[in-house]
Amino acid sequence: MVVLDASIVIAFLDARDPHHAAAVAAVGQSRREELVLPSSAYAEVLVDPWRRGPDAVAVVRRLVTDVGIRIEPLNEQIAERAARLRAHHRALRLPDALVLATADALDATAFTCDRSWQRLSRRARVV
Repeated sequence: MVVLDASIVIAFLDARDPHHAAAVAAVGQSRREELVLPSSAYAEVLVDPWRRGPDAVAVVRRLVTDVGIRIEPLNEQIAERAARLRAHHRALRLPDALVLATADALDATAFTCDRSWQRLSRRARVV
């Protein structure tokens, strides 16, 4: 199972993103595994598309459906794990802590474009 950070999905969708090729390759190589996007990361991914309009939002929704990405809801266990991560790593932002906590709760690998995650969790894989 692979948990996707918003940075992976954003890079996947934007051919101009410097991480686009790596994100496409990482998602493509993981198609045999279940792909999970925390609901908090899904909201983060949708911010710019909502600014651009409903057609842009539809592109994101279509990607989630076509690739078979499961949206994972936030629950008490994930919230507590994220809070613990933030307590131990003061520079860690809540959205990132929620992705790492989701990966931990699901015993999964977390894909990200954020190099700082390598020192935060053994579950992180920077692409």
